[in-house]
Amino acid sequence: MKSLGQRAHGQRLERMRGSARWAGDGFRNLHPIAPGLRDPATPMPSLRELLWRPNGRRVPGAPLPVADPRSTWLRAPQSGLRATWLGHSSVLLEIDGHRVLTDPVWGPRASPSTLLGPKRFQPPPVALGDVPAVDVVVISHDHYDHLDYPTIKVLARTGVPFVTSLGVGAHLQAWGIASERIHELDWWESHRVPNTDLEITAAPSQHFSGRTLKTRNATLWSSMALRGPRHAVFFSGDTGLSGEYAAIRERLGPFDLALLEVGAFHPAWGDMHLGPDHALEALALLGQPPLLPVHWGTFALAMHDWDQPAERLLALAPQTGARLVMPTLGQAVEPAQAEAVTPWWRRRGHGDNVAPAPTDTPPRATPEQLPWPMD
Repeated sequence: MKSLGQRAHGQRLERMRGSARWAGDGFRNLHPIAPGLRDPATPMPSLRELLWRPNGRRVPGAPLPVADPRSTWLRAPQSGLRATWLGHSSVLLEIDGHRVLTDPVWGPRASPSTLLGPKRFQPPPVALGDVPAVDVVVISHDHYDHLDYPTIKVLARTGVPFVTSLGVGAHLQAWGIASERIHELDWWESHRVPNTDLEITAAPSQHFSGRTLKTRNATLWSSMALRGPRHAVFFSGDTGLSGEYAAIRERLGPFDLALLEVGAFHPAWGDMHLGPDHALEALALLGQPPLLPVHWGTFALAMHDWDQPAERLLALAPQTGARLVMPTLGQAVEPAQAEAVTPWWRRRGHGDNVAPAPTDTPPRATPEQLPWPMD
């Protein structure tokens, strides 16, 4: 099954083995997930609980409100920095005249299969073919809800370069991305995107990787810092809370926007996801830039209510001084001009009995429909 990806070999594998994060048979966290960060009184959720959604609030009761960003994208952001949340961890960043797409996922499932696995309950707000041409695609790690085979197959037909973590390039190359378009980074390594003044640096995160049980931690996971001449953005990828956020601020900050993951957490899983509480702690370590929360509102990947991360952030932000930027899906927003948060997620489905997840396939462009330059 091609969607499973491919393991690294040859020179790529040798470079991985030279990383300080390599532990002989795979990568490791520098600060291992501590037992004290788990709640021993909370049992692990069973596979049945995860798959069959016994909690009726894990998906919204109706489609979420969305905005159409296409007319906004025709105009450059006045401040020089604009972000459009496209679902889960997919964000179109416009930064100092350049466009960056993070962890693009337009496929119907966070799974190697089109029939099984977590199905998205909310389609993308726009088709992939409606996204304007980008200068670079950033992939934080190789989990299915961040590295999506059907989306990559479409992007393979364009000339867009990819910046990603060590080892992930093996998947990309197996799916048709030319090797010269793939730039793999170890933590603290940087890459300047060709024909731009945009620099991308991989930074620490606390997570894991793998697309099969036999490939656990076979590729690296990273956060990413993006810096242009005037603005800088931090993208967490997937991570637990770590004191390394302070080092990230010192070495790569200050930041004008932080994209931090807030969903798909569970107290029995330890510190491998932030969740809303730890996201606000990480934000403080990063210097309290405006926070655009990601990794929620698209897939049911844990046991909490689908909107719990948003509600919790809204409740805690006044106590921490966090500046929340929480646009609706598809709403292009400039952090410097962002208005106070209105809980748009309550407009539909909040508190309702949950209907089955939509059965229609989210819109995806074919290569012929994608208006980006072709090889």
